[in-house]
Amino acid sequence: MDEDADTMWTAVCRYDELLPERGVAALVGEIQVALFRAHDGALFAIGNQDPFTGAWVLSRGIVGTRAERPTVASPLHKQVFDLRTGECLDNQDVAVPVYEVRARAGMVEVRVA
Repeated sequence: MDEDADTMWTAVCRYDELLPERGVAALVGEIQVALFRAHDGALFAIGNQDPFTGAWVLSRGIVGTRAERPTVASPLHKQVFDLRTGECLDNQDVAVPVYEVRARAGMVEVRVA
């Protein structure tokens, strides 16, 4: 892997600090990211802003699945977002940004453009 590519990753927290099926908010540069650790250990990072209300709350949403898709439901009006794609499953015209996330040396790292 190109070492320069690693400079774009930002360490956010320790992997074991993320509780399964719970979200946390993190500021990566100037971008608010909602981080999630699924029950199977998979990591997801999406934009934290609810596109329907403008509130920065998706990290507080209800984590679940819909037809095998990992999801989070907004805590405000319960619109459901696919954690892999950012697509709103209740309104396909709406999506939230998705960011690359990985676990490396026990740390969760996020890369934003």
